[in-house]
Amino acid sequence: MTTTRTRHASGPRERLLEAAQQLTYSQGVGVGVDALLKAADVARRSLYEHFGGKDGLIAEVLRRSAEADEAAYVRTMAAAGEDPRARLLAVFDGIGEVIAREDFRGCRYLAADLALTDPEHPGHAVTRAYRARVTGLLEHELAALGHPRPAAAADQLLLLIDGALAAGATRPATDPAPAARRLAELVLAE
Repeated sequence: MTTTRTRHASGPRERLLEAAQQLTYSQGVGVGVDALLKAADVARRSLYEHFGGKDGLIAEVLRRSAEADEAAYVRTMAAAGEDPRARLLAVFDGIGEVIAREDFRGCRYLAADLALTDPEHPGHAVTRAYRARVTGLLEHELAALGHPRPAAAADQLLLLIDGALAAGATRPATDPAPAARRLAELVLAE
């Protein structure tokens, strides 16, 4: 990740999104506006023209990230084949790979929810919608598996996912993804 000023072929809106995508993940959503503007090499006016301010930019970055991350869940499950159990457990294997990345800083959505103290911040609606879609993906697989309580089990799996990502950021030496996978196997066995 680079935070130095560079010239890009993309316009100010895209540069703001790219800079905010990187900086809010590496430094958190509390990163200053000046740092965002400098990294994007744009004037303050561009932030307000395109996003109405920092809150709008943060919400759009979360929305953009959520689309990419949801697609990653779908790809991970699809790569595991047709068996719903294998597809669900592949999610935890994928989380292990994400946690092992050198630039891993934890769950963007959990970090945003904790840092955005205003309950009306538009970012909260984005993180809630993202979690609901991921839960829906999990529930769909659980129903295909014939689980007796797919909605409740999907909530449990999401809790394991959130916990593994949080532990991966705060206690990386504990290797939380395999532990979460073992717990997920218990949820699937109900």
